[in-house]
Formats: sequence, C-alpha cells, structure tokens
Amino acid sequence: MMTKGLALLLAFLHLQTTSITGQLHPELYSNFNGSVDDRGICTCSVVLPDTSFPVQKVESLEITAHDLTQRFEKELTKVKEYTKTMQLFEQKLLNLSIKVQVMEETSISYNKLDFELLKLEVSEMQKLVTALKSNFDGSSVIIDQLELEIRNMTLLVEELESLDKNNILAIRREIVALKNRLKECEESRGQNNTHPFIPPGSCGHGGVENISKPIVVRLNWRGSGYKYGAWGRDYTPQEPAKTLYWEAPLNTDGRYLEYYRLYNTLDDLLLYRLAKENRVRLGDGSGMVVYNNFMYFNYYGTRDMAKLDLNSNTVTLRRALPDAAFNNRFSYAGVNWQDMDFAVDESGLWVVYSTEASTGNIVISKINDTSLEVLNTWHTLQYKPSVSNTFIVCGVLYAIRPMNTRKEEIFYYYDTNTRKEGRISIIIEKMLETIQSVNYHPLDQKLYVYNDAYLLTYDLTYQKESEHP
Repeated sequence: MMTKGLALLLAFLHLQTTSITGQLHPELYSNFNGSVDDRGICTCSVVLPDTSFPVQKVESLEITAHDLTQRFEKELTKVKEYTKTMQLFEQKLLNLSIKVQVMEETSISYNKLDFELLKLEVSEMQKLVTALKSNFDGSSVIIDQLELEIRNMTLLVEELESLDKNNILAIRREIVALKNRLKECEESRGQNNTHPFIPPGSCGHGGVENISKPIVVRLNWRGSGYKYGAWGRDYTPQEPAKTLYWEAPLNTDGRYLEYYRLYNTLDDLLLYRLAKENRVRLGDGSGMVVYNNFMYFNYYGTRDMAKLDLNSNTVTLRRALPDAAFNNRFSYAGVNWQDMDFAVDESGLWVVYSTEASTGNIVISKINDTSLEVLNTWHTLQYKPSVSNTFIVCGVLYAIRPMNTRKEEIFYYYDTNTRKEGRISIIIEKMLETIQSVNYHPLDQKLYVYNDAYLLTYDLTYQKESEHP
C-alpha cells in the first residue's frame, strides 16, 4: 500500500516530468539535447541522475519519526510524574520543617518516639529522592537541592534528639536525687511526720488521704493518635524487686487491644529500648492489668475474662464473668469499651463491672487469679457510667469523676472489708482532658495513669490507721 508521503513525492515527480516534456525550465536543467520538427514543436531528452524512487528511505524516515514521537510522549509522561513527585516532596518538607520548628521553639519535653517518627519520614523521603535521581536523565539541579535539604533535616533532627535525651536523663537523675533527700528528711522527722511511713505492700493505714501532682513519663510508643490504652508495673508478691513494666495502647478505634510491649526496667521504658513487643488481637477496651506475669483483660466481644501468659504470649484460660454487661453497655464516662476494669491491690486480683440486675451500678468481684473463679462479690450504690475510672487499695475501691479539663476528683469509696461506702474529696490534677485507665501498684504505692496517649504516675499518701473514713 502506498503511503501518504510516497504518494506526494510521486505527484511531485509527475509534475516535474510534465514540465520537462512540455515547456522546459532552464533553471532546473542546464544541459539537454533537442530538435525542432517541421511543425515547430521542440522535442528533447533528459537523463535523470537516479531513475528509481527511494521508497525504502521514505518508509525508514516515517518509522523513525513514529519512534521519536512515542519516545517523546513517554518522556513527557515521566516529566509529569516527576513534577507530581516533586510537589509531594515539597509539601512533606514543609510539614517536617514546621514540626522541627515547633520542637525548637517550644519547651515541651519530646520523647524518642517523636524523633523516631521524624527520622522515619526523612528516611522515606531520602529513598524516594535517590530513586528519582537514578531514573532522571535530564537536569537534576532541583533534585540535588531537595537531597541537600533532606540531609540537613536529618542532621537537625539527630541534634535535637541528642539534646533531648541528655535533658531527660539529667532531669530524671535530679528527680531521683530529690526524692531520696525528701525520703531521708521525712524519716528523720520520726513521730512528727504527718504522713506515716507505710511499708511496701502493707495495709497499716487509714486509706488514701492525698495524691501528688502528675509526673509525665512519656508518650506511648505508638504515638499521640493512640489516645486509649493502659500501662503499669507487674505486681509479683513473690518477687518484690521485679521491675517489669508493660504498655498497651489500643488501636485508634479506642477498643481493640492488638499490641503491647514489655520493658524490664523503667530506664528501658523511658528510652524506648530493649522492648519486647507482642501481638495479641484479643482484647476489648483499656481495662487490662498485669499480675504475677499474666495479663488479664476482657476477651473481645464477650463477657469472658482472659488470662494471657506474658512469657509465651498465649491465652491460657477464658472464663465468663457471671451476668457481666459487655459490648460497651456500662462503660466509664468519656471512655468507651471498658465494661470490665481489672485491678490489683495488696491481696490480689479484682474486677470492676456492672450488670443488668444492678441497673448499671458498680459491682466488685474478687477473682482467683489461677482459675478466674469469682471468690466474692459486692454491690455498690454508685452508677458506673458517671465515673471516669476506679482503682483499689487494700480492698477499698476509689472512684474518680471529672471536674473540668484539668482536674478530676476522687469522690467516692467502697470498703469491701466493712461493706461501708461514702463520699470523699481528693483533687487529681491531669495533663490532658480524659483519663483512660488507672492502675495501682502495691509496692511502690503509685497510680499508673494513661491520659490521652501519655503515661503518667502519681504518688499516694495515706491517713493514719485510726483516721479511716
């Protein structure tokens, strides 16, 4: 089939040949032989330099032009993709610059997770720029500039992280030194000491009298988006010196317990190092607790109590809590999915919950930590959904309620030893608006509080034994 280009060339040749056989054009042909017949018609012959038309050359030219067009369109598509990628990098760099600027200009104590997240983002951008540079054949001035900015960002984040680590360690040492001096001072006061010294694990006091200001330990390892969860220290009566700390932020839905971490020392927890991370995918809500190297929690979507062996990360036992409401029926105020709230005190394992028969009022049960059997049960007159959280000290349940965005109040108690309940008023300062969980540890006599993604601790002080309410 004749191509369009070939047809045009043949038409052109036909016109030129017609011109030669008709009226000659001297400007085109300088040498020719001819004669005039008796009728005055001029006849001449012309010898062309190449009588064959270069069809193959024309077709080759067309194929080359087609290939060039395709290559141009392909390169144009790449340029468009590179443009989009560059715009994405510019936005990411802007976001990172804002984050780093906030870190430099504010006095907030940032932790390792904040820096790790920043370093991860910078590392991802570095990989993308390297890939972009290797695939880009043209001028790479803009890419080189991006690479330089990312490298500078990396150095700045590492410098900030180094400074923050040093500050954290120095401040922690000062806090420990001050606490030791305060303890020595209190012990030297002897009988004049207002708050009696209570041996670890002892119940020789008249109940909780006051609570310290919060100490911010750090942000949970999964980040500020994980506002719900719990944390604490394992209480193993047979090993009082044991310092196993656990941290269990829920997924962002505020319900599903999927991951938790264990740390052998407080320093490891503070610096996010040497953590043992496990996946469980079974927990419901932030009412879990760790006792004697087992984690106890509400099994997902049921009224079952679950017992998880921390050594093997396996559920060794499940047992239904009789008549317990579940699936967010009677949770705490401002905290969903905490129908069961497990607690530990000097005597062992407890669970706080509600039933339909109690019409939402708090029910307290003492649990056998080996078999998960209910040993005893107490019914209170306090409506559970009006309470933000609870904890148990020496068999006395203390209930908390919010006052405003910065304060909570321990306002109610129920003594399972005497079946007496009543009102008290102890103000708790908090860092952020919602307290998601509270866990008491009998040996260090602290509350471990999960407050909108942050890990806090509070020290408790006690009344003299004769002053029990």
